[in-house]
Amino acid sequence: MTASEVYRELGEAAWSWVLDQVREDEGPWLPETVAEEEAQDLAPGEDRDSLYAGIAGLAPVLAEIARYRTLSEREQTLAAGIVRRLSAQAPVVAEPSLYIGLAGHATALRLLEPGSEAVVLRRLAGLATPEGWRTTTTFVPDSDAPLTDIIMGVAGVVMTAVWAGGEYAEPIATTGGEALLRMADRTEAGLDWGISPSTEWRCPNYSHGAAGVSAALAVAGATLHREDFVTAAVEGARHVLSMGSLADGGFIVPHTIPPSKREVEPVTYTWCHGPAGTSHLFAALTHAGVEEVAGHEVAALRQRCLASTLASGIPERLRPGFWDNDGRCCGTAGVGDILLDAAQDCAGTPRADTLSGGAVRMGDALVERAITDGAGAYWRFLEHRNDPPLLPPGTSWMQGAAGISAYLLRLARYLETGPDAPVVDRPDQWWAVPAHVRGQRAL
Repeated sequence: MTASEVYRELGEAAWSWVLDQVREDEGPWLPETVAEEEAQDLAPGEDRDSLYAGIAGLAPVLAEIARYRTLSEREQTLAAGIVRRLSAQAPVVAEPSLYIGLAGHATALRLLEPGSEAVVLRRLAGLATPEGWRTTTTFVPDSDAPLTDIIMGVAGVVMTAVWAGGEYAEPIATTGGEALLRMADRTEAGLDWGISPSTEWRCPNYSHGAAGVSAALAVAGATLHREDFVTAAVEGARHVLSMGSLADGGFIVPHTIPPSKREVEPVTYTWCHGPAGTSHLFAALTHAGVEEVAGHEVAALRQRCLASTLASGIPERLRPGFWDNDGRCCGTAGVGDILLDAAQDCAGTPRADTLSGGAVRMGDALVERAITDGAGAYWRFLEHRNDPPLLPPGTSWMQGAAGISAYLLRLARYLETGPDAPVVDRPDQWWAVPAHVRGQRAL
């Protein structure tokens, strides 16, 4: 078999395994992990509908599959069930965020049935306050204050509104962008954001920190013609640069500041807390027309992030805790997807070959680490502080086989059709690929 056939076959096997885990209880739902010792009468969790770990996260997989084949009757039934469930829940859901709330539901609906997301965006507009959107999560104890980040906060809502468009996009993005300006902390170098006003520590990279918030302000500023948003994004980028290192032709920023607040590697290379994800900040600034930050070319800063990622040693597990995850949020599939984004964005250059070669390296690691049986394929990540360290297989978009499957299927399409392969774009990365390969369509 060709490499693309290997990736597609494994991606389909992983998707088959995920499909077999989908259950029905007032609509489809998905157990986040599947352990042999678990009883078969599990009940849906609170995040059953989320983009991160629930059924909304199946939408981008279905959209990816639809790029190269017709959905089966079973898949069409699942897609319709997701649309019904998320549409019906819109009036009662209060959590606003991209990865655990309404913005993620809007993402799934737009991918599966464009236009159906309007009911969720209307709900988001109605829940807005001048301070942003109040969270229902307990991530920050004793606080329901608006959070700032992409995963749980205002930045993710702003990104979703800009991506989705429509009549609610401008008021949502304006409210959110202005709230982020008010929540910024002034530093010697620029602007910074904690996850909430009460957090003493900082995660400056993409998912929970200044890199992600600045990216949201950049794309919102470009769309709304708000120069103040773009200026704040540049100041956020200056702060991120002041926290990191430009050594050896790369760019890295610590995972957490101060490092004592999180028991993790000081520097990671992921979508969430590493240079792979932080590269999206510099792509967003380019989209907003910014050419230079703190004396550095913005386009070169994006490539520095990717150079550090490629030189890091991933996806090899060099030591316990270094690269224990193969998922989208924290591991191999997420990095591979970002490398493909960048390869398509500089198609026809020698750099594109380097980036796509890195994406293939991530795909090969996923092939090597896959566990296959009669039911399909899945992956088991590691938690080196556990005894035993092997975790149960995950099902979800961000931490399991669904997200990995979509990456393998995209990689197969890219290798077969080249850099003009259509991209199933999403709220947190659409500006990182050329406009002519972007777009949603009905299944």
